[in-house]
Amino acid sequence: MKKLALDKVHREMGGRMVPFAGYEMPLQYSGLTDEHIAVRESVGMFDVSHMGEFILRGEKALDLIQKISSNDASKLEVGKVQYSCMPNGKGGIVDDLLIYCLSPNTYMLVVNASNIDKDWAWISSHNEFGVEMEDISDRTCLLAVQGPKAAESLKSLTDIDVEGMKYYTFEKGTFAGVDNVLVSATGYTGSGGFELYFDNEHAEKIWKAVMKAGEANMIKAAGLGARDTLRLEKGFCLYGNDIDDTTSPIEAGLGWITKFTKDFVDSDLLKKQKEEGVSRKLVAFRMIDRGIPRKDYPILDAEGNEIGNVTSGTSSPSLKEGIGMGYVKVDLAKIDQEIYIGIRNKSLKAQIAKMPLV
Repeated sequence: MKKLALDKVHREMGGRMVPFAGYEMPLQYSGLTDEHIAVRESVGMFDVSHMGEFILRGEKALDLIQKISSNDASKLEVGKVQYSCMPNGKGGIVDDLLIYCLSPNTYMLVVNASNIDKDWAWISSHNEFGVEMEDISDRTCLLAVQGPKAAESLKSLTDIDVEGMKYYTFEKGTFAGVDNVLVSATGYTGSGGFELYFDNEHAEKIWKAVMKAGEANMIKAAGLGARDTLRLEKGFCLYGNDIDDTTSPIEAGLGWITKFTKDFVDSDLLKKQKEEGVSRKLVAFRMIDRGIPRKDYPILDAEGNEIGNVTSGTSSPSLKEGIGMGYVKVDLAKIDQEIYIGIRNKSLKAQIAKMPLV
């Protein structure tokens, strides 16, 4: 297992460390619910340095990105970020990712930790354009400062106008006395906030500066547990659960990042799916009966027939009830449709709900 640059700090703070995507990662500190509520109502900070970062440089960098990604990256300007996915040539998804336009011919791709090697190999296999590729994952620290009080907590640390930053934009500047920090108005919680990218050597200085600056807003360190419940309440897909090599972006409700204004891997197949429809669809649901849904639990109809499967499930700290996402047959995917979740040999009633749940 690899160790984070802040491993010692997390342990000193009482972080419960668990193996995740090849790293020892903090699962929780003060408790999942406590951390979740802090992010929803005030501010929390996650160490997500396990994520992967690739730099693509050269005159044809955009051509390579356009070929491998479903969204239209030609719309990106310097300082803008785009959410996209990489189709796998068989109608599935290699990974979902963020694309940063650093300069007219330089981009940063942020990929999921468990897919770093797979993604690198996939992108490299399509690099017929002579694009220079650099994997900076191991030397890059990534902190996510999330919540409605995030900007207020960070503004004293930087010359960047964090309060004026628009969603899915970024700036580079001085942060906590460190030069060349990339501050991005992105995140995976649905509560607003920022992601900070910088070299590992500055990790402890920046972590401590943010915790100090956030004291007035009762900032909490938050772990993987709260990250998962927060994203699930907002209906954000998790690779390996809700999307993978067997799910298409159209099935997963990611048609909005699948643009047919260009040719890309699987564009013809996915265009056909969008025009003709698909047989299953990713939906969100809330439990009516008391119970907590989990990944791979069956989704049933009133007669007990299996109509799908749960891809993500949890007990929502905000709603105080079981929630989840899963794939069901399209004709049974209507909002307010009653379904049943098979939990410990029982069929417990649930209801398909509109995303986001919170």
